[in-house]
Amino acid sequence: MTGKILIVDDEAHIRLLIAQSLEDLEDRGVEILTAADGAEAVAILRDQQPDLIFLDIMMPEMSGFDVAYMAKHVLELTGTYVVLLTAKGQTVDREQGEQAGADLYLTKPFDPDELLAIAGRILDKRHEPA
Repeated sequence: MTGKILIVDDEAHIRLLIAQSLEDLEDRGVEILTAADGAEAVAILRDQQPDLIFLDIMMPEMSGFDVAYMAKHVLELTGTYVVLLTAKGQTVDREQGEQAGADLYLTKPFDPDELLAIAGRILDKRHEPA
């Protein structure tokens, strides 16, 4: 398995927890990238074009909604799977996430095993022979 995963959260301990949840994938050749804010995330998106993003919504300067929109509609990274991972669980937030281009919406607190399973399925699907 190969691929790149971008973890975007303004809280360092959350980035670390998500990265630790995905460590098994690193052993299988997956590269884990991190960003502390939306602007940094967009720069990595342009440069690295990751297969999967775990993206917080509430961040300073640029929200996760904005980053998801940039990824899907401006940078046209249609092959990048966007997972919003946030404490905001209201219906209106989910709808806004869908409009921004998110493929999946998960709420915190999250189950590390679930994140690993989701990432594994997405990467397996992205890299299976056509």
